[in-house]
Amino acid sequence: MIYHLMVNEKVKETPTVFSIYFDWDVDILPGQFVMVWVPGFSEVPMTVASVKDKKCITVKVYGKTTEKLSQIEKGDLLYIRGPYGKPFTFNNGEKLLIGGGSGMASLRTLIDEKSTGIIASKTGDELLFKDEFLPGRAICVTEDGSSGIKGLATEGIKAVDLKKFDAIYVCGPEMMMKSIFEILKDTDLNVEFSFERSMKCGIGLCDSCSIDGLQVCKDGPTFNMNQVRAMYEFGRTKLLSSGKRIYMK
Repeated sequence: MIYHLMVNEKVKETPTVFSIYFDWDVDILPGQFVMVWVPGFSEVPMTVASVKDKKCITVKVYGKTTEKLSQIEKGDLLYIRGPYGKPFTFNNGEKLLIGGGSGMASLRTLIDEKSTGIIASKTGDELLFKDEFLPGRAICVTEDGSSGIKGLATEGIKAVDLKKFDAIYVCGPEMMMKSIFEILKDTDLNVEFSFERSMKCGIGLCDSCSIDGLQVCKDGPTFNMNQVRAMYEFGRTKLLSSGKRIYMK
């Protein structure tokens, strides 16, 4: 079923990322996603970046469909089906959220007074949702050093005591998540990863998002540390929209 939802507000978050707010009387859990149809173009999977009274998707422009979606305005209709996917396992204790680029959109729904964020981007103006953390709880990391720590997301880990966190959540480009995994894989920390892979159907039929026999849309997008430890393809290969498997760089 496709829902026709009116856009209430559009907010520019960074030069390349914007959020679309709308009312939708559907229960959505942190970490779940929806398929957004853009007439005349295609469907794209979008994480739900606000699951409370006002729902929200946060979009980064990366192709023709999201470029067209970026032109939507208040009062326009948004075409959505879902929600889909396995949500995060919410923890009421101290949480560490590690987000790279637009991956912070998936983690936004977990932000509360017990959350610390490692927010990574290429430049300072692309840091996403850093102001939603309590003062002193947002650790910014930029590749060009224009804000916070200079380097990649892994540099932010050095600024925290990992043992104090009851749960760690990671989302971002797969190679970034792979580097975080390599640091955490031999620990007994409670870690969950939210995967971003090419999706067409969102319900486990087309298999375009498969990884090691699992389907990100149905078995994920949230995977725990034990599941990720068993994945050979994680950070190594992926499927293109054509179905061709390629090695990641």
